[in-house]
Amino acid sequence: MSFAIGETGKIMERREFKSIGKEISLLGFGLMRLPTQGQETKAIDYPVAEAMVDEALAQGINYFDTGYFYHDGLSEPFAGKALGRHPRDGFLLATKLPAWLVDSRDGARRLFEEQLSRLGTDRLDFYLFHNLNAGHWDMVERMGLYEVFAGLRDEGVIGRLGFSMHDGPAHLRRVLDGHDFDFAQIQLNYIDWESLGAREMYGLLASRGIPVVVMEPVRGGALAALPGEAAGKLRDLDPRASQASWALRFAASLPGVMTVLSGMSDPGQLRDNLATFNDYRPLGQAERDLLLGEVATSFNLANPVPCTGCRYCMDCPSGVNIPLNIAAYNEYRYRASMDPKRGMAFFGLYFASLADAEGAENCQDCGECQDRCPQSIGIPALMRDIAGLARVA
Repeated sequence: MSFAIGETGKIMERREFKSIGKEISLLGFGLMRLPTQGQETKAIDYPVAEAMVDEALAQGINYFDTGYFYHDGLSEPFAGKALGRHPRDGFLLATKLPAWLVDSRDGARRLFEEQLSRLGTDRLDFYLFHNLNAGHWDMVERMGLYEVFAGLRDEGVIGRLGFSMHDGPAHLRRVLDGHDFDFAQIQLNYIDWESLGAREMYGLLASRGIPVVVMEPVRGGALAALPGEAAGKLRDLDPRASQASWALRFAASLPGVMTVLSGMSDPGQLRDNLATFNDYRPLGQAERDLLLGEVATSFNLANPVPCTGCRYCMDCPSGVNIPLNIAAYNEYRYRASMDPKRGMAFFGLYFASLADAEGAENCQDCGECQDRCPQSIGIPALMRDIAGLARVA
């Protein structure tokens, strides 16, 4: 454990692993949910986002994570421009290979070269196979892609080679038994600790000494906007702490966690997260028990469908706004659990505000969203249920 003193004199927590060989800020900047030029666009608001990157670096954050598809392909070019204004040895850069886009080793090499060009660099500190679920793993194995990128690691073009995964413990074990990876990125938070197997996945990685990068620690922002009962319990414990800070501390308190990624969408979120890690305190056992117990129970009652709002399911070919429909359904279930009439009244008001093509009744059951959902949510069946509720609302 070490610390980095930023330009403001505040201290950023850092961790170092012998197998990684670099000090890494415990808070990582995920470039997936950057500020945009409007609510209906993925176009990045460059002045605001660049100022956030500058502030993050000044405050001691040195790990920046992007991906080929983030912001509809705009995140990597943004990272190249925003970080390119700073010394290359002042930050660590991570991006990912979407194996489903390539059909050969040569194709993978070409896509990698495209990523280097977009990022304006000749090397990557961390490179990941993106969303290495069972289907994508089979693609990687069939084309021999591990050998391609392990070779680039040997050449020094890639610093450390890893993968991200939204699959379960059984598949994770299969991947770990298949090849030697330097690190792994998994979804981990106090809601998914038991229900989505995060505890077992973390345990597998920790038992093998593989450093963990945490994604979705705030579950797509949901753990920063808890239902009233859950929020009240945390407020009673520490009225000064933000809801997001509890989720970040839960992930960061685990030994073996290298960095906790936060997809920060505005300067306020960045500063709140910086405050958490510039005065970092690991969770005590009582705090941990509260999160995993009463707070998680309250949250699950309010959010029965585990959607993180990642939008991998979009765009729907039929125009359905899948994340908004799921958000409405979760809100309906929460309100209905307290008063059935209130729940149905909310549903009616919500669907009155949706554009005609965005409603769940327009789902054609094509299954494209199902294949792309990292949480393995049965989206077509859920859309049918939502459409049925909407008809009687």
